[in-house]
Amino acid sequence: MPKTYTTKQGDMWDSIALSELGSTSLTDVLMTMNQDKLKYYTFPAGIVLTLPEIDTASETETDSLPPWKKVSL
Repeated sequence: MPKTYTTKQGDMWDSIALSELGSTSLTDVLMTMNQDKLKYYTFPAGIVLTLPEIDTASETETDSLPPWKKVSL
């Protein structure tokens, strides 16, 4: 059975990705898993989201940065 997260009033996609998946860079993965909830930007309490299984052991520090904080060389 997949892991789930039940939102609290005021939760947002990136804050859920950070607290539950360990990185804001996984926001897009979280959103892809929950396409039926994309109408929400700020969540009300009680929305159940499916959490993707993420292997964070191979993620580097740069990988954990959101795209707007990465420097392209």
